[in-house]
Amino acid sequence: MAPSGEPNAWKALGELSTVGFALVVATVIGLAAGYYLDRWLGTSPWLTLIGLLFGIAAGFVNLFRSVRRAERSFDDSE
Repeated sequence: MAPSGEPNAWKALGELSTVGFALVVATVIGLAAGYYLDRWLGTSPWLTLIGLLFGIAAGFVNLFRSVRRAERSFDDSE
């Protein structure tokens, strides 16, 4: 049984626990989109690299947004 505590703190912890998964998924989606565009247009490896960079950037944007959201909800619980 989970210990009782502040619901906002648990919500923030739940939000932050998905950050790693979201970072990997965004990177893989960008990489896959770039790879398939390269195969379709024949521009290998440029669109794969651009897709990878966009995926990494999107993952980090999501990371920073999640941390800010969790920090705000944690501050509200105090």
